[in-house]
Amino acid sequence: MAATMKDLARHTGLGLATISSYFNGGNVREKNRIKIEQAIEELHYEVNEVARGLKTNATHTIGVVIPELNNTFCTEIITGMEDILRSRGYATIVCDCRTDAALEQEAIEFLTRKRVDGIINMPVDPAGSGLREFSKAGKPVILLDRRIQGLDCDCVLVDNRRAVNEAASLLFAQGHRNIGIISGPREIYTASERLKGYADAHKEAGIPVQESLICQGDYTIRGGVSGMISLIRRNPHMTAVIATNYEMTVGMMIAVNELGIRIPDELSLIGFDNLEFARACCPALSIVSQPTMEMAKETASLMLARLGVEGEASSGPEVKYLRTRLIGGRSVSGPLPGAEERKAVGGL
Repeated sequence: MAATMKDLARHTGLGLATISSYFNGGNVREKNRIKIEQAIEELHYEVNEVARGLKTNATHTIGVVIPELNNTFCTEIITGMEDILRSRGYATIVCDCRTDAALEQEAIEFLTRKRVDGIINMPVDPAGSGLREFSKAGKPVILLDRRIQGLDCDCVLVDNRRAVNEAASLLFAQGHRNIGIISGPREIYTASERLKGYADAHKEAGIPVQESLICQGDYTIRGGVSGMISLIRRNPHMTAVIATNYEMTVGMMIAVNELGIRIPDELSLIGFDNLEFARACCPALSIVSQPTMEMAKETASLMLARLGVEGEASSGPEVKYLRTRLIGGRSVSGPLPGAEERKAVGGL
């Protein structure tokens, strides 16, 4: 017959209240904690998490909904969050919604039925309807990387506007005047903010934005390839390009390699994320590096504070902005004489 909490109490000589406090994360004296853990091992006691969850209305699970599981940026953050949450006794259920608002809604409904204690979401749906219902139940929601207008909850964001502003400003300082950008879908918060940073840099430099130099991508490798080819076809005067996420950076590099464009002699390039990939490029790629581990730490810490496990939660929603770093490689130089009259490459 399986051991019970009463068996643990008899074996340790401690009261049921102390045993219960131990299992519910309360304060227990160190010597009592050692006694309880020894008894658990000796009696082969197993926690009935289902029964425990029904009694405490807590399942010690956190739902995580992301756009793409194969996105390096997402997986790095998830790994960091899981390590922190696991160390505090929380498991995670990760749902990949394939950048589909309907699948995202299904994932949130699934996590609600699983009675998760909180949800961390890198949202696809700008309305966030499913999250609003979950939040009304008094459970914490934390938005990661993107905001939802009108949803009062904690957010952990990167200063995307400043990130691209710094990248474009560096190129202007090098003498470039016709800078292309492979942007993301305009309806996505990060893409919108990065495009604003691009416009800000032009305004600060006193240079008008040229619509032909803006290509709206889709945050995929394929989108990076097609976006780069489109920019080159439309803009023979272009001397530099910024890609605004990692996957499109990979696509950009595929395109320039297949077209035989010499970097930085014919084009200067700045990409986004993944220092290892940037170092593997030849020449080494200059990139905007996002603080993924810091984002993971801040998100997990906010969730634990909202759950009353660790730290002190603020009375209202918190919005944390984190800085990126512009890491120099060898893919940026000043435009060579005559570069703005460059002929079409590769038959484009």
